[in-house]
Amino acid sequence: MQIKLPSYTTRDYAVLAIILLPISIIINSILLGAGYYSSLGVFLLATVIGCAAFAINFTLCGGWAVLMKKRFPEESQVGTRLTFMILTFIVITGLFLYLMFRGYEQIELFNYRFNENNFFLAYVGMGIVNVFITLMMEGVDRYEKWKDSLKETEELQKVFRQSQLQGLKSQLNPHFLFNSLNSLSSLISEDEDQAERFLNEMSKVYRYMLRNDEDQMVSLETELQFVDSYLYLLKARYGDGLQLSVNVSDTAAQTMLPPLSLQVLIENAFTQNSMSKAAPLKIYIESEDDKWIVVRNNLQPKVVAETVDVEAGLDNLINRYQLINRSEVIITDQPGERIIRLPLICKKAEVIL
Repeated sequence: MQIKLPSYTTRDYAVLAIILLPISIIINSILLGAGYYSSLGVFLLATVIGCAAFAINFTLCGGWAVLMKKRFPEESQVGTRLTFMILTFIVITGLFLYLMFRGYEQIELFNYRFNENNFFLAYVGMGIVNVFITLMMEGVDRYEKWKDSLKETEELQKVFRQSQLQGLKSQLNPHFLFNSLNSLSSLISEDEDQAERFLNEMSKVYRYMLRNDEDQMVSLETELQFVDSYLYLLKARYGDGLQLSVNVSDTAAQTMLPPLSLQVLIENAFTQNSMSKAAPLKIYIESEDDKWIVVRNNLQPKVVAETVDVEAGLDNLINRYQLINRSEVIITDQPGERIIRLPLICKKAEVIL
């Protein structure tokens, strides 16, 4: 397995130099004693060697830290991650210290002989430094994550408020309400039973829209029940010009998605496309591998498009997915057909807040 070494900025190197210089001076003072200060040549050479050795040491430790964060990324694994990091750092540091002590024996200018007591003292000191730096960096990392989480939460709240406004504009738009009331008026004079059912389905649609305006997630099963009522209102106006086919597995039906997601996609389809009994708009809603809900519709663009900005609703839905669990909404436009795949969220634990 290849260990990816961390990349450093100019500021990181400056901080590293500030840390390494006093460490090198302290360790060299332990190794060489008064001889470390016997001449400028000895002082500079030993200091440079110490800084270089510990720079390599800390770089390797940084690479190991990156590997451990990838191997144990969860909050519940912090103890395991820190244990492996600290133990490995101590071993690496001990090896570097030993090589450094033995290397000094080969430099006549230093006039040094290996001393076990000095080695033990330096090893304990560097061990304490390693533990301190590891805990400090973990604290800095957690602080940065907390700041990112706070920023993301604020962004989510902002987008969610925009979603509420956009949702009310699209879901309660006067065109849909006016058309629904027109259809209801016609049914009252033609078929009272059908008019009663239409009114019942209409109340379900608007009750669902208003109730779920505050909900972050709903089950696919609940969303499909809403789609049934929503489609009933549309078919009262468009008749056989609008056809909907639903094929969703029982497992997929229990998964979660943002409320009114399917309504956005259905509205997107019928607003941009023409429909008639001879050339119906066909919409297919299918689950795929219990991980995606796929909405397909044939393309037959209107000659004069409506002024409603339905793409804004789609863009808003994409943003909600990105903020809820960083999933990607996949839109595929191909000759004669548009396919939109929405990720299904298996459980609420996958939602990122």
